[in-house]
Amino acid sequence: MICIREDIHILISKETMIEALKKLVIGDENDNEPDADLEGTPEDHPCDPVKMITDGFHYFMKHNYEYNPSVARGQHPTFLVFACSDSRVSPSNVLNFQPGEAFMVCNVANLVPVFNQLSYCGVGAVIEYAVKILEVKNILIIGHSDCGGIKALMNLPADASTSNTDFIDNWVKIGLPAKVKVLAEHPNLCPEEQCKICEKEAVNLSLVNIQSYPYVRAAMANNSLTLRGGYYDFVNGSFQLWEVQYHITDPIYI
Repeated sequence: MICIREDIHILISKETMIEALKKLVIGDENDNEPDADLEGTPEDHPCDPVKMITDGFHYFMKHNYEYNPSVARGQHPTFLVFACSDSRVSPSNVLNFQPGEAFMVCNVANLVPVFNQLSYCGVGAVIEYAVKILEVKNILIIGHSDCGGIKALMNLPADASTSNTDFIDNWVKIGLPAKVKVLAEHPNLCPEEQCKICEKEAVNLSLVNIQSYPYVRAAMANNSLTLRGGYYDFVNGSFQLWEVQYHITDPIYI
């Protein structure tokens, strides 16, 4: 039996939204004073998910929401972003993406599999929709420090034996070419250092894999799509960005 608590109202009323919009337009005379209901942190209510949701939405309406009529008529994002599901690295927070700016995919270890219509259809559908329908101009794949998915990849048994996971091992195997490269080029490094290198190599692998999608190749050939890799080091507070570039060299006479 499912019980629904009628005393909890998560939806924000029309009147509340109108008041929030008024504050955005004309300002709030008490705007300089802390708002106890809106300035709370997760530590203030660690065991109350409903309060976290409602406080979060109120905070968004006061500090981030800005009505844009074009958003209501459809989306025209600049980016397709692949990021890790890690709760510490949300691109909306790290890169301050606003509503309508980024079409996003978050998965374990921010991996992009090669084109395959028989598997990983969810990833393929996102790429197809973003590139063919939304016509994004930029694809950004972001790795990060201390990635649990990359650790799982690097700890996969060499004999290909299975573990007790239902999905994780099979998913992170997408990154096996990156692992092989790291182990071949840095065999004497400690596992921790190998993981750090693989966090970036996995991004490069995904940048290669995403080019196996025909619509990505076509857009790149038309110079209408740019691929970039990124790496967010939240331990040191830094972000690295690089770009995929191709050029044909001048011929040499032999």
